[in-house]
Amino acid sequence: MQLKIMPKKKHLSAGGVPLILFLCQMISALDVPLDLVQPPTITQQSPKDYIIDPRENIVIQCEAKGKPPPSFSWTRNGTHFDIDKDPLVTMKPGSGTLVINIMSEGKAETYEGVYQCTARNERGAAVSNNIVVRPSRSPLWTKERLEPIVLQNGQSLVLPCRPPIGLPPAIIFWMDNSFQRLPQSERVSQGLNGDLYFSNVLPEDTREDYICYARFNHTQTIQQKQPISLKVISVDELNDTIAANLSDTEFYGAKSSKERPPTFLTPEGNESHKEELRGNVLSLECIAEGLPTPIIYWIKEDGMLPANRTFYRNFKKTLQITHVSEADSGNYQCIAKNALGAVHHTISVTVKAAPYWIVAPQNLVLSPGENGTLICRANGNPKPRISWLTNGVPIEIALDDPSRKIDGDTIIFSNVQESSSAVYQCNASNKYGYLLANAFVNVLAEPPRILTSANTLYQVIANRPALLDCAFFGSPMPTIEWFKGTKGSALHEDIYVLHDNGTLEIPVAQKDSTGTYTCVARNKLGMAKNEVHLEIKDPTRIIKQPEYAVVQRGSKVSFECRVKHDHTLIPTIMWLKDNGELPNDERFSTDKDHLVVSDVKDDDGGTYTCTANTTLDSASASAVLRVVAPTPTPAPIYDVPNPPFDLELTNQLDKSVQLTWTPGDDNNSPITKFIIEYEDAMHDAGLWRHQAEVSGTQTTAQLKLSPYVNYSFRVMAENSIGRSMPSEASEQYLTKAAEPDQNPMAVEGLGTEPDNLVITWKPLNGFQSNGPGLQYKVSWRQKDGDDEWTSVVVANVSKYIVSGTPTFVPYLIKVQALNDVGFAPEPAAVMGHSGEDLPMVAPGNVRVSVVNSTLAEVHWDPVPPKSVRGHLQGYRIYYWKTQSSSKRNRRHIEKKILTFQGTKTHGMLPGLQPYSHYALNVRVVNGKGEGPASTDRGFHTPEGVPSAPSSLKIVNPTLDSLTLEWDPPSHPNGILTEYILQYQPINSTHELGPLVDLKIPANKTRWTLKNLNFSTRYKFYFYAQTSVGPGSQITEEAITTVDEAGIPPPDVGAGKAMASRQVDIATQGWFIGLMCAVALLILILLIVCFIRRNKGGKYPVKEKEDAHADPEIQPMKEDDGTFGEYSDAEDHKPLKKGSRTPSDRTVKKEDSDDSLVDYGEGVNGQFNEDGSFIGQYSGKKEKEPAEGNESSEAPSPVNAMNSFV
Repeated sequence: MQLKIMPKKKHLSAGGVPLILFLCQMISALDVPLDLVQPPTITQQSPKDYIIDPRENIVIQCEAKGKPPPSFSWTRNGTHFDIDKDPLVTMKPGSGTLVINIMSEGKAETYEGVYQCTARNERGAAVSNNIVVRPSRSPLWTKERLEPIVLQNGQSLVLPCRPPIGLPPAIIFWMDNSFQRLPQSERVSQGLNGDLYFSNVLPEDTREDYICYARFNHTQTIQQKQPISLKVISVDELNDTIAANLSDTEFYGAKSSKERPPTFLTPEGNESHKEELRGNVLSLECIAEGLPTPIIYWIKEDGMLPANRTFYRNFKKTLQITHVSEADSGNYQCIAKNALGAVHHTISVTVKAAPYWIVAPQNLVLSPGENGTLICRANGNPKPRISWLTNGVPIEIALDDPSRKIDGDTIIFSNVQESSSAVYQCNASNKYGYLLANAFVNVLAEPPRILTSANTLYQVIANRPALLDCAFFGSPMPTIEWFKGTKGSALHEDIYVLHDNGTLEIPVAQKDSTGTYTCVARNKLGMAKNEVHLEIKDPTRIIKQPEYAVVQRGSKVSFECRVKHDHTLIPTIMWLKDNGELPNDERFSTDKDHLVVSDVKDDDGGTYTCTANTTLDSASASAVLRVVAPTPTPAPIYDVPNPPFDLELTNQLDKSVQLTWTPGDDNNSPITKFIIEYEDAMHDAGLWRHQAEVSGTQTTAQLKLSPYVNYSFRVMAENSIGRSMPSEASEQYLTKAAEPDQNPMAVEGLGTEPDNLVITWKPLNGFQSNGPGLQYKVSWRQKDGDDEWTSVVVANVSKYIVSGTPTFVPYLIKVQALNDVGFAPEPAAVMGHSGEDLPMVAPGNVRVSVVNSTLAEVHWDPVPPKSVRGHLQGYRIYYWKTQSSSKRNRRHIEKKILTFQGTKTHGMLPGLQPYSHYALNVRVVNGKGEGPASTDRGFHTPEGVPSAPSSLKIVNPTLDSLTLEWDPPSHPNGILTEYILQYQPINSTHELGPLVDLKIPANKTRWTLKNLNFSTRYKFYFYAQTSVGPGSQITEEAITTVDEAGIPPPDVGAGKAMASRQVDIATQGWFIGLMCAVALLILILLIVCFIRRNKGGKYPVKEKEDAHADPEIQPMKEDDGTFGEYSDAEDHKPLKKGSRTPSDRTVKKEDSDDSLVDYGEGVNGQFNEDGSFIGQYSGKKEKEPAEGNESSEAPSPVNAMNSFV
């Protein structure tokens, strides 16, 4: 018998109303349970055209089910793909999915090809589609030179994009340099090929950044074309540009800018042809140029455009028809029209079709001896060719099966046996594609089984359809019968519909449909049954609907929504305004049946809907609220309410009383709530505490009271303005005493001495005592012993001390309150401990492992828990340096401490000094303190790198040598093996020269460098070294002297070397003569200035100066004892007439730029002990050498001295 689901229903009554909804809940009878033997079925596979990301591993999916579980194999490009020979290819366990690891090595292009997966077990083989694997490509644009485009206003233009060919094709869009999309319109738009079309250009189209972008979504990359520059000019501007700059070949286009009828930019000609595949989107495009801008229209010559599948894009320049079929073939015409005319273009559309199923082959489950058919029927344009395979092999060359007969697109099976089980593949193909379907024939002999869960409960609303599932399987196919009740007969009444998948449908369920239903499945091999239960529920109804309301602005409105529902279903009431949520405003309040809107505003108007939802159904009702302006009234005076009055106590019971009051005036703002406070005159006189709050509509409150309290009450009213003053106090009411109803909190037991236990608690206050004579019963006993409880009653205190206890023993503690009336409830016991004592035992087996020169790890064995005699807080390590391995000198011992919390038995000692001897011991710590120390354990840290030398000084500079003196590192951290000295020259532009390395024995503290360049600055890098490696370096700079007999340069700052020749020039004859000449010159200048100031006009010296050059600024020979000409170091220009030093011995900035600021690194000088300057001012380095034998820097002692005055 063939198990095949047909799309029909079996009607047991003529009046039944069948439903289609049950199809969503069906389990096909062809789904063979996985615990039964069955051929493989492909359940998941990669797409036929599989484009991969070359930056990620390749995953080709192939999943299948079957019994026994199938094995998998692959072919690549038609031949067997041996994955064991390729280390980059693996197959997921229990799956046929391939993973090709190209991220570690390999290229995606290597694995391009056509792959096919085969899943095989003893019952047959299923094959996947041919999976074409190709890596995505996002190539760059070819570099090109784009000339600027100059157009006359009104001309048409096409800006080409021509993106690189990628896989999959790129998405094209145009943007500017700011990544803003270029605006498009009926005049300017992008074509399907990516080009940008201008029906006519305008001056505002002028810009230099028309950029075409290509986005490759698969690899998430965007490529950019070179920007295109466009300039739109008028006719006059164009003629001027031609005459001035351009040749005739540099223009783009030559159309006139006058108004003109349309012509098509694309497609070309009057006719074109378009071919599209069935099911795809047909896109037709027409873009026209003209002035004014043309409008595009579309028609189909031999019919109407399909209404629901036709869409216009790109300002109607593109016509799209979705899900095209052969019926959409024909001639489509686009018409471009403007005020000057129209143009037509006809596109002939042919719709072809890749193969598509008419009847796809379905799995067959047959019992031995049964008959069946496999049908494979497909269509396409052109008509596809049908071919059969069995277990992946063409059926023509497969093993012959006498139960099988092929008749075109059908395979007929007769008298099948278990050996007839196999998987058949049907291939339908034409030039546009192919279809491949697997369908198995599984020969089984299986008694019926019910797949629906037993005792499933179905709940249905009355008068609605009920669907009771009975999913089944068996071979041969079982027959299904339904019964109601335990002794009912088969259901053959008029109200039932039985579906082929076993589902029982009750089209209109009534209350009497409630009950137990039994589904029975039978075939010749046996019988199975299953019970399900049906409950019919009353529908949810709104019996009181909200009503239309008109209210004044500022008033209150209430909508009522009363719901009736099945008593076993709990409804949820939801209110909506205009089909949306209610505003998040405290003015909207809801309760079980009402929606209240207070202080109504104009925008509160609208439709309010009440919806009642249960798990099975829902009901809703709506009403409209209209808000109108209020009737004008005198402006009210708003204030807080007046205090309530006439407080009265009634129904006075032991633990409750009823308080009644009269509200005061609300002062034009409704009272929202009343606040009730109480005073306990017995325990806290004068202190008012909060008792309760009630709604502003209530004037009575039932108050809960505590025993043994002398109550007085007062009431305050509150509205939107604020809270009223308190009312007058009510009469006093003393409640009766009672036993305490609670015990003290925060009970703790903690010893303060090794032989005591201090029990503490938080006492009850007078309000909590519930009566007079408050006391506490304190009880204790050892937790781990069999002792009875020891108890004592104490007064109203908060502590009790138990003496004579053993050290650190756990105790159970209880503190119970009592008064003259009785005891509080039995309290729960808490655990405490008697007092701690110092630990008795030191940690043993202390081991030290040196990790490196500054870090050591310490291990120890834990002490016995009983020896701790308290709460173990951790272990504490004391460690200290005993003596240095390098200096061998004892110092003051400074012990360091590290504490490790809890039960930790190891720890790290950081910050140790290399090459040193250390000692340590370990102690256990509890709440009392430390225990005895373990035996001292010594260890030695290895050598490390040294610190920097303590100091570095450079002394005795000469013409070609410098002497370095230093102090050894303060922390050698080992045995110094040598010093490393590196130095390099620095030129006048502060550039560093070549670096020279020099090794110096470790026992040296002084070293002289020879054969250095004179007058040169050097930078030194100096560090010490141990066998471990180099330490930190110290740097310094120094300068060699200028010449052998010269005067040393001025100081260059702290740490820099002084000149080597410390000559006392104050005793030199030439210097004395020089100073005398300078003094004489200054005296002459002072006299001249004094005479000129008093007499004014011309005088002999002035006339001489006007007639001849100033003798002070004329060059003089060096051998006549006079000074040479002063020249600035930068340009060697002589001083002008007005640049003489003034009488106040200062140098003006415009006269000379020489100052201490200029004595940077290139100027040397020195001072006598009295602070006077004795160095020669050398100025800055000249740009050109001086002529003759004269010095390149003319000395000017006058200016040098004036710079320091």
